[in-house]
Amino acid sequence: MNMPKEVWWLVIGMAINITGASFLWPLNTIYMSQELDKSLTTAGIVLMVNSLGMVVGNLLGGTLFDKLGGFRTIMLGTVICLCATTLLNFFHGWPWYAVWLVMLGFGGGIIIPAIYAMAGVVWPNGGRQTFNAIYLAQNLGVAFGAAMGGFVAELSFNYIFIANLLMYVSFFIVAVTQFNIKYKGKVKIPDTNEWAAKKYRKRFIALLLLCVMFAICWIAYIQWESTIASFTQELKISMSQYSLLWTVNGIMILVAQPLIYPVIRLLKGNLKMQMLVGIFVFILSFFITSFAEQFSIFMVGMIILTLGEMFVWPAVPTIANQLAPEGRQGSYQGIVNSASTVGKAFGPLIGGVLVDTFNMQVMFLSMMGLLAISIFFLMIYDKNLDKKELNN
Repeated sequence: MNMPKEVWWLVIGMAINITGASFLWPLNTIYMSQELDKSLTTAGIVLMVNSLGMVVGNLLGGTLFDKLGGFRTIMLGTVICLCATTLLNFFHGWPWYAVWLVMLGFGGGIIIPAIYAMAGVVWPNGGRQTFNAIYLAQNLGVAFGAAMGGFVAELSFNYIFIANLLMYVSFFIVAVTQFNIKYKGKVKIPDTNEWAAKKYRKRFIALLLLCVMFAICWIAYIQWESTIASFTQELKISMSQYSLLWTVNGIMILVAQPLIYPVIRLLKGNLKMQMLVGIFVFILSFFITSFAEQFSIFMVGMIILTLGEMFVWPAVPTIANQLAPEGRQGSYQGIVNSASTVGKAFGPLIGGVLVDTFNMQVMFLSMMGLLAISIFFLMIYDKNLDKKELNN
């Protein structure tokens, strides 16, 4: 990729940041249910509050980016994460585990939209390539973090907390030395009248409809980290095997890009149709996984799920960047990240209640139904936009 050096450092920083988070997040439900003896519903509530903290962080991070710049915003989030992970190493019983988890979500929520917005501002002509690079970096972090996390957790969860802290220290060093980027040109902040103009209201409404679709997709996707994670344990699938699913997820996203390029070329870069294909692939993944009773079927389901996310996840921040008025890139990326976080917040709780009240099959059917509903919002989000509103 012929990217500017500044974007490469943002990519590297994102990979380190997500690697640290990935040591912990796939095992949250397992840790709370097995080590802390909490129900799936309780674990779902904790993860919901954690994600709500991340929503606040996303919105704050996007707003601070527009007001203070990327460097200060990222440093604020990083310091909060460092405090949370340090305390987690000393106090990880109940309810402290939940407290630090929420704090970590808030700090991490500030960082992510700032990195996305900074990449868009530093390389405005990068288009989809910019955000796909950040997306690939996230999944490199997922691949490495999840791969190591399962094996380390089988030795001791305490080592997970230590590894989590060390990765945030590494991210802090990269951020301090490489993220103080000078933007080319001055960012123009729209005044009140300009922001209220009709064309910006149409863009904002389109963004919100897109975000509803995005949040619904995440409600379904997050089941792999919550209810499905616990279900694999009931089937006597080891934590290292479960972590291997996420390792395959991350590696596939890095090496299987050529598999989706023919479809992207066939769609002629139409991001809307690209996301539609991805959602249908998501539905197929849940359908197949609903029959899983052994590890191999879960692996097939994960491979299909990964292909689906490769179509959907990079497209959403790309469209948000296209919709954003000049000077509001941070705010728009903050809203997009908040939408995904809302899905992550309510997904574990919804899935946990469905499984505790009914069973796993009802959960799978419900998720397929929700994904079908998300298609409706995808089809109407750009209904009132002129073609010139999106810079495709």
